[in-house]
Amino acid sequence: MADEDIRDQIRERQKSAAATEAALEAAAAATAAKTGPKKRWNKTFKPSKRFKGAQKARGDRQAKHAIPDAIKLVKTLKPAKFDESMELHLLLGVDAKKSDQQVRGTFVFPHGIGKSKRVVCFAEGPAAEQAREAGATEVGGEDLAKRIEGGWFDFDVVIAHPAMMRIVGRLGKVLGPKKLMPNPKEGSVTPNVGQAVREFAGGKAKYRVDDGGNLHVVFGKRSFGDDKLLDNVNAFLEHVKTLKPTGAKGTFVLGGSVSATMSPGVGIDVGFLGAQQ
Repeated sequence: MADEDIRDQIRERQKSAAATEAALEAAAAATAAKTGPKKRWNKTFKPSKRFKGAQKARGDRQAKHAIPDAIKLVKTLKPAKFDESMELHLLLGVDAKKSDQQVRGTFVFPHGIGKSKRVVCFAEGPAAEQAREAGATEVGGEDLAKRIEGGWFDFDVVIAHPAMMRIVGRLGKVLGPKKLMPNPKEGSVTPNVGQAVREFAGGKAKYRVDDGGNLHVVFGKRSFGDDKLLDNVNAFLEHVKTLKPTGAKGTFVLGGSVSATMSPGVGIDVGFLGAQQ
């Protein structure tokens, strides 16, 4: 009898894994199908006086600054009329079009990023109760899937229990193009849905290298103190050092910059990362 129970559990795990894989393939196919020709840069766009002034105040765009100095310089530039996000941009020495050189995942910053996220969760039974207690905006199964299929997207993150991937799988065509499809590599497909909801609702950041090898991540708000911003950047860079794919050769981090949402970028010196690779 015990052997039969074990076999049932193994079959159930295999079904969940197959459903997850099928859902991710559907999401990837839907995203590829909706990817048309790249938009050309709008040459008629004219930067605002504020932006031009910020470019002038920044100085030489090719200059490389120590990270603390770069953060301070960005914060001296004339701000927009809202609390801008602070962004880190890295150029990685990878060919992102090769499957063995993908760089993606999630990261929890020491001081958060100053933004909470709306999280929905696919779960049933005790797991659903854990998700609600953790602060999920909506928790459900078939009912939640039908709402999303009907065009409801008032959320930022989707968490799914592995057993629910049989339902989530059919949403690949609508969630995939919006980059909302839950993925085990990002921690959004997990049996520990309560913990996942708390982390993502608190601002857990997703990152994924683009086709040009660029990695972009928000590391705080302009209103944060310089020390908190520096701690966040340094913590993420320490994390980045662990991400080099086995298929990537040579220097992993080729360059980088920091900026605010509406400011020009300020180059940073990432030579110390290359020396440690």
